[in-house]
Amino acid sequence: MESSVITQVQKEDVQVSPKTGQVSRSALKQPRSCNIFKALFCCLQAQDGPKPPTPLPPPSQQALLETQENGTVVKQHEADLLPEVEAQDQGKICVVIDLDETLVHSSFKPISNADFIVPVEIEGTTHQVYVLKRPYVDEFLQRMGELFECVLFTASLAKYADPVTDLLDQCGVFRTRLFRESCVFHQGCYVKDLSRLGRDLHKTLILDNSPASYIFHPNNAVPVVSWFDDVDDAELLNLLPVFEELSQADNVYTRLDQLRGH
Repeated sequence: MESSVITQVQKEDVQVSPKTGQVSRSALKQPRSCNIFKALFCCLQAQDGPKPPTPLPPPSQQALLETQENGTVVKQHEADLLPEVEAQDQGKICVVIDLDETLVHSSFKPISNADFIVPVEIEGTTHQVYVLKRPYVDEFLQRMGELFECVLFTASLAKYADPVTDLLDQCGVFRTRLFRESCVFHQGCYVKDLSRLGRDLHKTLILDNSPASYIFHPNNAVPVVSWFDDVDDAELLNLLPVFEELSQADNVYTRLDQLRGH
């Protein structure tokens, strides 16, 4: 099986052991060596290993400090990544959803059954990116858009991820799209710091195939197994009942603990 174009470069990832329809735990994956597309894509090759270490506090939760002339230390303001909640999403839980190996798989090598082909310019040359949609992704996104305030958050660059999302999300499920520049580069990983979103963390979830991406907030995560080309995969379909339950939660931490059997 060929590796994903999105998975050939700079995003360190973690493989999840799937438990169909249930929230599962994950094991670390090792990064693949870089190539010419390093500046554009992120590395996600899976390899079983130990569980992620206990996360450090995210940089945005550590004081962003400057010293005034009188010696007083003050915290600098950091703008939220998300705009104000739209009227139609008032009261809904915010769900951050990953793109590559969660919703789609992409490659520079031709894929005969690609759902769409996206031209991407790299170093002045246009390359064709072949994109496969994960089974049931359309049904999944439609239902998620009904239940949640949905945000796309990917460690890939916008020049690739934005046109892919245009084709994937033609119904406008994603209220906001966040790309690599919105991640925190922490210990070699592009981390999605949920505390920077501007949403109540007790009402925020993240769906991602890489625990390294949510290492600051593992208790907000619904893991999903990485997907490449398995036509019989039903992970997204099986996760819908889980999200339907979570959509009614007053506190995602409490409900996720219940689903994990804690």
